[in-house]
Amino acid sequence: MRSYLEFEKPIAELEAKIAELKQLANQGNSDISDDLERLEAKATQQLQATYAKLGAWQKTQVARHQDRPHFADYIAGLVTDYVPLCGDRAFGEDGAISGGLARFRGRAVMVMGHEKGRTTESRLKHNFGMAKPEGYRKAIRLMRMADRFRLPVITLVDTAGAYPGVQAEERGQAEAIARAIDCCLDIRVPLVAAIVGEGGSGGAVALAAANRVLMFEHAIYSVISPEGCAAILWNDGSKAPDAAEALRVTAEDLLKLKVIDEIVKEPLGGAHRNPGQAMTSLGDALEASLRNLVGQEPGALREARRRKFLEMGSNGL
Repeated sequence: MRSYLEFEKPIAELEAKIAELKQLANQGNSDISDDLERLEAKATQQLQATYAKLGAWQKTQVARHQDRPHFADYIAGLVTDYVPLCGDRAFGEDGAISGGLARFRGRAVMVMGHEKGRTTESRLKHNFGMAKPEGYRKAIRLMRMADRFRLPVITLVDTAGAYPGVQAEERGQAEAIARAIDCCLDIRVPLVAAIVGEGGSGGAVALAAANRVLMFEHAIYSVISPEGCAAILWNDGSKAPDAAEALRVTAEDLLKLKVIDEIVKEPLGGAHRNPGQAMTSLGDALEASLRNLVGQEPGALREARRRKFLEMGSNGL
């Protein structure tokens, strides 16, 4: 059963009527075909009109939709021969960041990303995609391994942010994130990142300081969550929609600011409505990016990546 967001209520009503008519049609009622066709056209028009004018807060809701593809889905749909690699070789395994060796469209790669989980059990196992220090240290280990064996790195970002708990701070959360960013900027192989859902704070940047940063059309990417920003600025979580607009979290805003390099189109109604189509679009964008980067001189790849991030904000925007 499809889950609808608050602003999708008119669409939900139309699609409920369509489902009822289809059930009648399956029972042998052939006099409703015209009504069914008319309602389907109306629902498509409503969906197009709604998603053509989404605000920043509405896009935040779409980016967090429970049915959007997760890291495990992308692994199943985009790569083959996936071999997961676990542990940071210092403390333990972190379930919020997964990664390993794989083959992407015939090319050997290192792939990693945030996994939020889908059921209550899996969400707890993966800590809702909020990594602890050992998660970022595992990412560093995998990036260094990729660098050693000259493998391109693909990262898929979908996290509300790094885990903010006391235990994580005691184990050096800030230091682990800083070292992960430093590692991103230091490796000498192609690094392509894709913001596929939420890109929250340093927890996202730790995997996204890449040569090419792709972003799904309805994903978000920001220095802090809208709720966190609203709590700090106004001491009022209900102002999260205002904060979302002020933070300029959308792909369109971030492309103008040159924080990202490319917007990947989503199926009509968001990636959760047609995960297969969304994965194909992302796969094509990743392949094109890698094709342009593979073969470049290692030192040039690293220098271009560093220069790109050092120049952010220097255009006065």
